Amino acid sequence: MPDPFAADGSRLYRSGDLVRQRPDGVIDYIGRSDQQVKIRGFRVELGEIEACLGRQPGVRECAVVAQGQGSARRLAGYVVLEPQAQGQAQQIRAALKQQLPEHLVPAFVVEIDSLPLTPNGKLDRKALPDPQQALPASTYREPQAEHQCTLAVIWQEVLGVTRIGLDDNFFEMGGHSLLATQATAMAQLRLGCDIALDLIFKADTLEAYALAVEQRMNTNLQADMSDMFDFMNELEAN
Repeated sequence: MPDPFAADGSRLYRSGDLVRQRPDGVIDYIGRSDQQVKIRGFRVELGEIEACLGRQPGVRECAVVAQGQGSARRLAGYVVLEPQAQGQAQQIRAALKQQLPEHLVPAFVVEIDSLPLTPNGKLDRKALPDPQQALPASTYREPQAEHQCTLAVIWQEVLGVTRIGLDDNFFEMGGHSLLATQATAMAQLRLGCDIALDLIFKADTLEAYALAVEQRMNTNLQADMSDMFDFMNELEAN
């Protein structure tokens, strides 16, 4: 836009930031005038994701919000579906993965009956339900084994979510390399064994990861026992 404070024809850039200036000249940052958010270092325009989501077959209405704080922040999509498309929220998310960069794909796509509105008839984003609580119970398989439960708690703490099921994918739930490092360090501390960082990238669902960790622990145990037997044999020989 033209710079109203200069007469040389220079221009100003609209940053999209909302600010206020104090009497002493200090500028306070209030928020954004658009739907732009920051996810894992990327600037994300929620409207672009909503436009792609709204183009999917069977989607009548939709909304996308950013939830969580810091490195655990993730996207959640909400859809109101036509009768013939009901129950296909996960297929719609799979379609988004083929059309959008990874950091723009919502960690959840949840089907709801209607979008909540404010008294003025605008979308009330704060009234949208917790995406995990709104997911159908049939999509959740509860951890059962000891290692599964321990790792599930770690993932919940690192990702900032309320529950983790056996089929949940660490990276689709909002995880990334930094959080993977934190989760691995916590798993090593609580399980008392050496766990390679690349394990979570190879086995990224809770069920697969718990199995891989258990196998690694058994391998480490066998190696320790072998070393102990070798040491005892040396003592006997001497």
